[in-house]
Amino acid sequence: MRWSCMCTVCGKSSKPARPPSSPCAVWVTCCAPATMASLRLRLVAWLLLPLSVFVAVCGFLSWRNAAEVADYVQDHDLLASAKVLSDRLIWEGDDVQASVPPAALSLFVSPAHDRVYLSVTDASGRLLAGLPGFPLPQPRRLVGTDRAQWYDATFEGRSVRAVITQRAMYDVAGARDITIAVGKTTASRDQMVRTLWQPSMEYLLIALVLALVLTTLALTWELRPVVRLSRQLAQRDPLHLDFVVDAHALHTELRPVAETINRFVRQLKRHSEAQRRFIADAAHQLRTPLALQASQIEFARYTRQHRQNWETRRADMDAMWRALQTSNRRLIDVTNKLLLLAQAEHGDAHTRLEPTDLAAVALRCVEQLAALADRRQIDLGLDAPQAAGVAMVFAQPALLDALVSNLLDNALRYTQEGGRVTLGVHVAAAGVALTVEDNGPGIPAEAMEHVFERFYRVSQDTEGTGLGLAIVQEIARAFGATVGLAANPHGSHGVLVTVRFPAAAPA
Repeated sequence: MRWSCMCTVCGKSSKPARPPSSPCAVWVTCCAPATMASLRLRLVAWLLLPLSVFVAVCGFLSWRNAAEVADYVQDHDLLASAKVLSDRLIWEGDDVQASVPPAALSLFVSPAHDRVYLSVTDASGRLLAGLPGFPLPQPRRLVGTDRAQWYDATFEGRSVRAVITQRAMYDVAGARDITIAVGKTTASRDQMVRTLWQPSMEYLLIALVLALVLTTLALTWELRPVVRLSRQLAQRDPLHLDFVVDAHALHTELRPVAETINRFVRQLKRHSEAQRRFIADAAHQLRTPLALQASQIEFARYTRQHRQNWETRRADMDAMWRALQTSNRRLIDVTNKLLLLAQAEHGDAHTRLEPTDLAAVALRCVEQLAALADRRQIDLGLDAPQAAGVAMVFAQPALLDALVSNLLDNALRYTQEGGRVTLGVHVAAAGVALTVEDNGPGIPAEAMEHVFERFYRVSQDTEGTGLGLAIVQEIARAFGATVGLAANPHGSHGVLVTVRFPAAAPA
């Protein structure tokens, strides 16, 4: 036989080394390591996202600061060079002459080999020094104490950063404005930006990588308890529910998970033990009538084989057939109630509820059990609203019939001949109450907490299965109702059983 499993999380199909003892064990073995790896990657990704945004923002701000510093240095050098040229303007006769000293160009010496452009013109636009055609800004806005204006231009196909300033030259004829423009290509400026920005960016990237590496190592280290927990659960035999996860060995955030696992294990253990007890009790209850029937059938076969004793054994045969009929009726009763209890315990019992008239159900059950009450000479009464649709509750009609029938049957069985049993339906604002009151021998105080247990019987002399009140409690729980036991308030002995239903809107 081939064994295979498919992970419900990752969808991966795998073949276990040994046949799986339960789907739960296969799921833990298949999915636990992959889930932990996925969690680690997701946490790293969540950390990488904000860190990457932070590094990108810091890199942009660092680049902008570096560009501002480089622009300031370049603009300062341009203005200094323009001032040097301005100071070299002299009169030669009626004309202004300009010379370019080495000091004006030494400011621009750089490894980037930038090209420097100079232009000195008078008010009429006549070139006094420098290169012809150098672009000047339009319009001119000379500002500051230096009366300067910086601008970007393109000259000879190169991007140029330039500054323009003016100086007035005075003679006997008046003042003459001289315009001085100095431009420089931006290679050294760009190189300065890179020099200032690159170390900061490298430090940020190194910090990002270190953060990711340390985070991955930290997650691997800190998630070890979860990995150990997964391995421990995978190695556990699901048929043995005696293990407990140590919550103190886990982190604070993981302790609720361990406590939830422990709570589920305790619940599963209780359910498993209840099922084992139920199966053992059911087998015990069924064994007696089955064994009795087997012996009676064997006695009938023996009597038939010895026909000469037929007449003398006729009375024994009649008693045997009556006992066989009683045993068969008990077996059928136990089987039906076991099936009804299983139906009440089914997980879907509380999801298929519909508005049901409890008064109508109570009347129908009284009519069905009236014959039993007559045989036992018990006064069976009904106290319920006459109007239809007044006592509406949410329930499954079949299970509600079983609940009322079991309460009445239990009261009739344990009430002595000539006694009284009253079934009541009472409507209130908080809901609808079903009551069964009898004046029987009552229930001893020490037995009150056991009467809802399966197969528990207060008196072994009374015919019954011990499942009636257990079925009532399971059905009431499925309907969202509660069951209570109390002494009969209208007599010195007897029992009052009350089932309280939440009210439903009239149909």
